[in-house]
Amino acid sequence: MGDLAFGRVLLKLSGEALMGGQDFGIDPAVVKTVASEVAEVHALGAELALVVGGGNIFRGLSASEQGMERVTADHMGMLATVLNALALQDAIEKLDVPTRVMSAIDMREIAEPFIKRRAVRHLERKRVVVFAAGTGNPYFTTDTAAALRATEIGAEAFLKATRVDGVYTADPERDPDAQLLPQVTYQEALEKRLRVMDATAFSLCMENRMPIHVFNLGGKGNILRVLRGESVGSVVR
Repeated sequence: MGDLAFGRVLLKLSGEALMGGQDFGIDPAVVKTVASEVAEVHALGAELALVVGGGNIFRGLSASEQGMERVTADHMGMLATVLNALALQDAIEKLDVPTRVMSAIDMREIAEPFIKRRAVRHLERKRVVVFAAGTGNPYFTTDTAAALRATEIGAEAFLKATRVDGVYTADPERDPDAQLLPQVTYQEALEKRLRVMDATAFSLCMENRMPIHVFNLGGKGNILRVLRGESVGSVVR
């Protein structure tokens, strides 16, 4: 694996990251860029799993706040993640990188069912695995699904690609005085109520001592830089 700091990681992408400059949907150019970075990491021998949100297509929580029944809304959100996962699979495989989509909701015609041992076997055989449909249960975010899958497959780090440069003292998109925190402990994140991810996902990572790397997906080459152990964005450990 050359000079990589991690052998197996899980990369969490927000659905919004796939919109690019659009207000809705999937920007093929963004998906192609993500796929090329995944292929670059794969070529160096890293075992890579992905979880992608569905907020660019449908947000279950937002819909429930507007009156839709929460379980129905969350199921629709899970299906949105499957669309994104298939788009990523298509783009990655066009770069000759073997990829498997594994879904927490049974839909065998388009994705494999999630089975932990099978997922690990895919990774060992150097296939990129894209986990879709969250945990398969309502009331859980894709952050929680990603933390759960990272723990199940024995990932060495949780990579959270976002629209901002890392963990800040406040929301940098709303507060111009927000400061970037390159290094944060789990305890500091809790005490300062830093919004790294939702509480359930954060607890899973903390209990399993899994470092969380938060960085800007828009920075070209950032995924590879994080895997090489370079100082990119923020690290919670």
